[in-house]
Parts: sequence; structure tokens; C-alpha cells
Amino acid sequence: MTFFALVRHGQTAWNFDRRIQGLTDIPLNETGLADARRAADTLRGETFDAVITSPLLRAQQTAEVIASELSLPAPVIAPPLHERAFGEAEGILVQEFLDRYGDWHAEVPGAESFDEVRERALAALDEIARRARARTAPRAPRLIVVTHGGLIRSLVHHASKGTIPAHGSRLLNGSVHRFVADTAGVHLLASDLGQSEELIGV
Repeated sequence: MTFFALVRHGQTAWNFDRRIQGLTDIPLNETGLADARRAADTLRGETFDAVITSPLLRAQQTAEVIASELSLPAPVIAPPLHERAFGEAEGILVQEFLDRYGDWHAEVPGAESFDEVRERALAALDEIARRARARTAPRAPRLIVVTHGGLIRSLVHHASKGTIPAHGSRLLNGSVHRFVADTAGVHLLASDLGQSEELIGV
């Protein structure tokens, strides 16, 4: 068994502008640094073994703040935790995306499908859990994983059997989502879902 606290990275200038980031590597803004500190405050008082992060800068910066605030070792980069690739849609505004493609499930040249993101996310957590259990056995590891809205959304949807997130909800920057992984799969314990317009991949 492995416990995961998945954290969405803090805000960037492109988040503020409502611009699709995907794999485009945008740093945190000042609000994003505050989001990272807020996430650390949410997790403070709990025991964690490590911080794992997406390779994208906005996630790495968030992870570094959390690790520092909680006196944990430097974050470990896990490349498969990157955001959903949005192909030719990266860099455009959300409204432009919707005007051009119709909805978030449309096929976009060069973009990953939701199924591909989900399978990548599950495989990443499985590998991270396997390595962590080897280090902490017989105790179950507890890990902070800093990643992205599209990837977390795919895991929440999978673990809840599609019941959440509701259409129109979004994952706030710096939000925390708790899962446990065991031999039966990945299970959702709690998800901090904001009630606002749906923004995926930003």
C-alpha cells in the first residue's frame, strides 16, 4: 500500500491569462509561489517520505517550496508526471481553443487523448509506489507528488469511476488530492475540487 498526496502546481502567468500550457515550460508567478506555500500548510503536520515532481518548471518550483517548508529531501523528478500534451493548441487562449475545437474531448493534432493521459498517470504512480515500497518496507510509504491539472483530473475521474470531477469544476492551483494505491488499484480518498469553469491542461 502507498499513500499519495497529489498537488497541482501553483499559478503561472499563463494560468492567469487562461492560456493552455500543456508541455510548454512556464515558471510560477508570485501567486504561484504563494499557492505552493499554501499547499505545504495543508500538508503540514503529516508524515511524508519524499516529494516527487513532474519535470516541468512550474511543478518543480512548487515541489521545491513544499519540500523546503516541510523539511523534506530535495524533490525527485519523475518524467512521466508531465502535463497532458496539447499539440498545436499549446499557447492559445481557452476561449480560442473552444471556438476552434468545440470541446476538451476534441482531437487536436499532436495532443494526447484523455485515455493516454490516464494510462500514463497510472503507470507512473505504479512505478513510483514500487520504488518507494522497496525503500520503506515493511512500512507503507507516504509520498507528495507535484503534477498537473490534466493528470490529476484523469486520476480522480478513474478512481471515482467517472462520478467526479463534475462538468464545470476545476482543480485549483495548489490544491491537494489524496489517493491510496494497493494491489487492487488506485483509490481516491479526498479531492479538493474548486467549483468554477472547467480548465484542463492550463
